[in-house]
Amino acid sequence: MLVDMGDMLRHAHAEGYAVGAFDLVSLDFLQAVLAGAENRRAPVILSLAESHYAYFDPELLMPAVRVAAERASVPVAIHLDHGHSLEAAIRGIRQGFNGVMVDASSLPLDENIARTRAVVEMAHGCGVPVEGELGYVAGVEGEDAERHPGELRFTAPEEAERYVRETGVDFLAVSVGTVHGRLRGEPRLDFERLAAIRALISVPLVIHGGTGLSESQFQRLIEQGVAKINYYTALSDAAGAAVRTNAQVPERRSYTDLVKGTQEAIRLEVERCIELWGGAGRADAVRDACRPWREVEHLIVYNTQDASSAEVDAMMTEGRRVLSAIPGVRQVITGTSVKENAAYRHCWLVRFVSPAVIDSYRDHPDHQSFADQRFRPKAADRISIDYRHSVD
Repeated sequence: MLVDMGDMLRHAHAEGYAVGAFDLVSLDFLQAVLAGAENRRAPVILSLAESHYAYFDPELLMPAVRVAAERASVPVAIHLDHGHSLEAAIRGIRQGFNGVMVDASSLPLDENIARTRAVVEMAHGCGVPVEGELGYVAGVEGEDAERHPGELRFTAPEEAERYVRETGVDFLAVSVGTVHGRLRGEPRLDFERLAAIRALISVPLVIHGGTGLSESQFQRLIEQGVAKINYYTALSDAAGAAVRTNAQVPERRSYTDLVKGTQEAIRLEVERCIELWGGAGRADAVRDACRPWREVEHLIVYNTQDASSAEVDAMMTEGRRVLSAIPGVRQVITGTSVKENAAYRHCWLVRFVSPAVIDSYRDHPDHQSFADQRFRPKAADRISIDYRHSVD
C-alpha cells in the first residue's frame, strides 16, 4: 500500500481532511504509527527528519520503513522531513523516500526560491513530490526546539504566491503561529493570514509543530486548506511518560522492561490525531484515488566485442560508480552469466525509484557520456527492457 504522496495529499485537500505525518525515530515509533493508522483505517505518512539522524542511521532504518509500508493494509507514503540540501534530497530519494521536503526557510526569499527550485527540478524528474517552506517555524521547548533556533517568522501571503509559482512545489509549509517542540501557554494562530495565503495559492498546505493545538484550531487549519500535519513531540512525550512509569518499579531494570508500553502510548496518540484530523475510515477511498508507488528495473543483457574480461570488469566498476549517482537510481547491479555458453554473457540491473526515472535517467548527461563513450562501443549486441514491479 505504498502510494504516490502527491495523490494522497491532493485527495485530502479536495475532501477536507488532513493526513498525519508522524516523525519516526525508532522501530517502536514505526510499528506504533502503522498500528494506529491500520486500527483507524486511515492513510498515513511515515516521516523521517534529517534533524533526527543523530538518533538513527537512515541507511539502516529506511529498509524497515519500506518493508512496513509495502505490507501495510492502509495507504502509506514515506517522507523526508526538513531536508536541508539538494544532496540530502537526492540521497533520500535513493534511500526510498517518495516525498521530500527542502527546508531553506531560514534563507532570504530569493535564495530559498533558488534552492527549492533546484530540488523540485531534480525530484520531479524522479516522480517525487516536493514540500517547501516559507516563513520560519521556530522552536520553543523540547528536543525539536533545539533543532529550530531563532525567532518565529510568519509567512507573507504575497511571497507565498511568488514562491509556489517560481519553485513549482507540490505542497507548502506555512508559518502562522505554531512552533516546533512544546508550546508555552495558549497557542495563538493567525487564521486571517492563513486564509489570505489560501486565496492566492492552490497547492495543499502543511503545518509543522502540531503538538499542543486544540481541537477547534486543528479544524480551522484544515478548513483553510491544510492537508498535512507534522507531529512528533507529543508522541515522544507519550513514550517518555511510559518509560518514566516503568522506571518507578524496582523490578523493572532492563531495557525491555523500561520500554514496555511505549508502542501502546504512541499508538493511542496517533489514533487520537487521526480521528481529530478526519482521516479515519478513508483508507479505501485514498487507495482508489492514488497511484501505487512502484519501482522499475532497467535490465540490459549484452555481449561484448573485442573486450577482455579485465576491460569488461573495469567498465562495470565505472558504471556502478557513475550511474548509481544519478538521481532516482536506487541501485546498480552488474553481472556475468554462470554458464559460458549463455546467449547473453553480461547484464546490468538498474533499479529506478519510479517510471519517471526512465526518461530522466536516459537524458542525464552522466548516463549519456558513459553509454556513448564506454558501454555502447563495446556492447552492440544488447537487449534493454524496463520492468515495473507488480503489486498484489
